[in-house]
Amino acid sequence: MAKSVLNQKKLEAIAKSAAAKGYSIRTEIPDAGQPGLYLVVQPSGAMSWAFRYRHAGRPRKLTIGPFVLGEDATFTLAKAREKAQEASRIVSDGRDPAEVREEEKAQAPEPVNVDLVGDVLDEFVKRHVKKKNRESTQTNTISFIDKRIRPGWKDRDIRTITKRDVVKLLDDIADSGAPESAARVRAILSKFFNWAVDRDIVDASPVPKGSTAKQGASRERVLTDREIRLVWLACEKVGWPFGPLVKLLLLTAQRRNELAHAPKAEFELTGNDQLWTIPPERSKNGKEHLVPLSSLVLEVIAGLPKVGETYLFSTTGETPVSGFSRGKKAIDREMLAIAHKEAAAAGLKPEDVKLDGWTLHDLRRTAASGMARLGIPVHVVEAVLNHQSGTIKGVAKIYNRYEYSDEKRLALADWAEQVKLIAARS
Repeated sequence: MAKSVLNQKKLEAIAKSAAAKGYSIRTEIPDAGQPGLYLVVQPSGAMSWAFRYRHAGRPRKLTIGPFVLGEDATFTLAKAREKAQEASRIVSDGRDPAEVREEEKAQAPEPVNVDLVGDVLDEFVKRHVKKKNRESTQTNTISFIDKRIRPGWKDRDIRTITKRDVVKLLDDIADSGAPESAARVRAILSKFFNWAVDRDIVDASPVPKGSTAKQGASRERVLTDREIRLVWLACEKVGWPFGPLVKLLLLTAQRRNELAHAPKAEFELTGNDQLWTIPPERSKNGKEHLVPLSSLVLEVIAGLPKVGETYLFSTTGETPVSGFSRGKKAIDREMLAIAHKEAAAAGLKPEDVKLDGWTLHDLRRTAASGMARLGIPVHVVEAVLNHQSGTIKGVAKIYNRYEYSDEKRLALADWAEQVKLIAARS
């Protein structure tokens, strides 16, 4: 075939003909722009670059690589010419380019397959968390991953994570005053590494069987009346958004994210049956949950600023409120400041006043305990909490559809009055 300088237009014509099976036999098209460089076209339509040369008196060929049109091409015309020029220099030095390539391959280190924890976490979230869980659980799990796991491990090869690394991470979380968070992170890590084992990413899970009592202990923290009062007064000092949010957590006994992520559309605030309806996709047990709203709850909601049209609690108008750790710390500071001020007024030393740690979830337990203290039956308290009642068993449990709506309304109203009395104490 006559030699001509190859260019983009000619390559496009060749590629079009090759795709249409225009070459009945294997064909080599020389490039006059670079001596020794050929475009090899197969009858199948596949194309590649080759460099022909002589070494030790014998003709030789070096395959450079495949050629395809488009941005994804590894060996463009310019790249192929560059490789051909490099091979030509090696021939000029009296060496064989094919042998040089083999020597370089032999000396090159074995490629290391690295799976960074951050990348594997992304796949875990995409393929497991978002496919196997309700929306509320997805949000909670992703939050723990992003705040507790990803920051320290994202750039590490997942195969280097050891049992000691896991134990240290959990101990650090528990030591920070969040044993429940440590238990939650441990559960997520267990699922994550078991998922990675199933996909042959790691050979075994480094998460220890069981956990320390410190990490896995079930919390029994219930706030005292004095602490409830301090929380309420501190919420009034802190104000929007965490002040009213924490007040409503205490009054409704619902979960943090169920309230913080609640759309306004879930609340019926008019008429004689004011109600908050949590749909199945947002409730932990996957069942619709009806929360009657007491007059004190309605009073708190009425005082909320109107930010956006979607969420009850939002600082942007487009996304639900976040930054709970920061808000909780602000409330803790105000609680301690109030306690110090009252101690000084009573002639005591403010520095001697200490407050025990508590979590937002403790408010739910505190409300349940408070309702029980008021004589509200346990099955009604369980209904308020949206727990599966342990007092109704067997066939009766399966067919019971009674929501205890009136009983829940009375229970939450009584509890709200109790909170109001506690907060008003001097």
